[in-house]
Amino acid sequence: MDERLRFVARLLEGEKMAELCREFEISRKTGYKIFNRYKDTGLEGLTDRSRKPSRQARQLPFQIENEILSIKREHPSWGAPKIREKLRRRIGAEVPLPAISTVHAALDRHGLVKRGRQRRYRAEGTALSIPTEPNDLWCADYKGEFMLADARYCYPLTVTDFASRYLIGCEALSNTRTQYAVTVFERLFREYGLPKSIRTDNGIPFASGWALFGLTTLSVWWLRLGIALERIKPGRPQQNGRHEPMHLTLKKEATKPAGENLLQQ
Repeated sequence: MDERLRFVARLLEGEKMAELCREFEISRKTGYKIFNRYKDTGLEGLTDRSRKPSRQARQLPFQIENEILSIKREHPSWGAPKIREKLRRRIGAEVPLPAISTVHAALDRHGLVKRGRQRRYRAEGTALSIPTEPNDLWCADYKGEFMLADARYCYPLTVTDFASRYLIGCEALSNTRTQYAVTVFERLFREYGLPKSIRTDNGIPFASGWALFGLTTLSVWWLRLGIALERIKPGRPQQNGRHEPMHLTLKKEATKPAGENLLQQ
């Protein structure tokens, strides 16, 4: 949605459709579709629309699901593979046999799948570098969310270069979901290149308390690009000290008063 907002804003400022479509790497047909949706319904027309099908093409017949549950009640310790084999013997070859994953999903829907206790990752921070060259280290964080005039929250994602203190990115996002952060970093990487390291706190989407080593989809993507991860210790924002004062300036200059909506903010 943030990319669509930026696209529409530049159209409204008078830029040409063809040139913008080339820059955003979309077809003109898609560009006109986005712009027409904005003209018809305003900002609501730029939100993501559900791709969920109206019906499930291969939904498990309730008779088969009841049979699966019946076998589970007879054999509480059995898992999906054994239950599927027992089901095959009961229903015969005339009826299509569901996959093991489908049997497991049926059991899970009815709360019949036991899960081991998951260990929580305890964040302790990593070693922190003190680089002297631009692009050796970027610092990234979300400035505290604040409410806009339309009663929606804004989550500013900010990225600075440690050595030069240059503000590389400052994006008003509607939430902290990974997909929106990835879109921002993709653009920054194309424009400024890849840093050697990125320093963040231990919050979502940079780190997760329930994942192996606290890794998330975003941080794994960075590692695959060859970017090292630096994390400050929990409760030690001063370890990102060059980045935090910029947030205070941002709050004073850009949020009082807050904008009417994300586009204006």
